[in-house]
Amino acid sequence: MRTLGVDLAAAAKKTAVAVVEWDHGAARLAHLSLDVGDEEILRLFGTSAMTGIDSPLGWPDAFLPFIAGHLTFEPRPVLDHDGIEGRRLLAYRDTDRFVTGTTGLIPLSVSADRLAHPAMRCAVIQAKIAREYGPQARDGSGRLAEVYPAASLKLWGIHARGYKGRGAPEAEKLFSAVADLAVKAPWLDLAEYRADLAASDDMFDALIASLSARAVALGATLRPGPGHAAAALTEGWIHLPRGGLHELPG
Repeated sequence: MRTLGVDLAAAAKKTAVAVVEWDHGAARLAHLSLDVGDEEILRLFGTSAMTGIDSPLGWPDAFLPFIAGHLTFEPRPVLDHDGIEGRRLLAYRDTDRFVTGTTGLIPLSVSADRLAHPAMRCAVIQAKIAREYGPQARDGSGRLAEVYPAASLKLWGIHARGYKGRGAPEAEKLFSAVADLAVKAPWLDLAEYRADLAASDDMFDALIASLSARAVALGATLRPGPGHAAAALTEGWIHLPRGGLHELPG
């Protein structure tokens, strides 16, 4: 089995991918690259059983009617979101609130933060995947699932806060995170890529996305229950691991 992890940026620059091959209780990081374009993502998607992508797959359900109401001077869908609580419904999806309630982490807003640019690219990638391989449900029930490396790391007990950035403190924390992963997942062969992972938080996140994709494939993530299922199909659903790293090799 092959899983693909994608740490998606707004453009090819700083977009990273990681392919992990799983076989007989062990796993190997078979491919790792940075500055990756759409066509390479599509090619790797086609050769992988499950892909985990670190990008929102959709927008809040309330956002489109709000924008449409604003454009057509229809006051009700706009006035329905007056005040801070109304704006939170425009900024955060049901899955974002679920993640915060479960992990304490607050995902970036897809509609009101810099995450919007990668999400726009992700929407185009989803359309390209649909054209070539068929539509993939946004709740992760197909071959594409939304993942959140920071949440996966926290739930797996890997100390990895503050590793993003180019300064010396961030580099030290990233090096420690890679070392912690190697200790907690001795079944994972990082091959010749360990130095690359310790040098690039984008590559490291792509690897965590690929490991998270494995959890999705095994059914070892928190799925949307009855109160979340409808929104997950339109807004997307962040898959949080519900088991330990030791369960991933199978």
